[in-house]
Amino acid sequence: MDIAELQAYGYFALTVILVVFLYTYIYHLYTKRKDADGHDYEDYGNIALKDDIGDAPVSPMSDDKEK
Repeated sequence: MDIAELQAYGYFALTVILVVFLYTYIYHLYTKRKDADGHDYEDYGNIALKDDIGDAPVSPMSDDKEK
């Protein structure tokens, strides 16, 4: 086994590991969309598109002030 063959195996193994990490990260993002407080920040993705005065707010605001 020469150095070129060893590099090829290493490149293949690194590529497979990085692909596995990528897919596990994507899976984590889509299964854990809510943070610890229960906020789903994916709703804020369309805030720039839905900014007309008649559009519904992203998160409803209450008139009661929290202390």
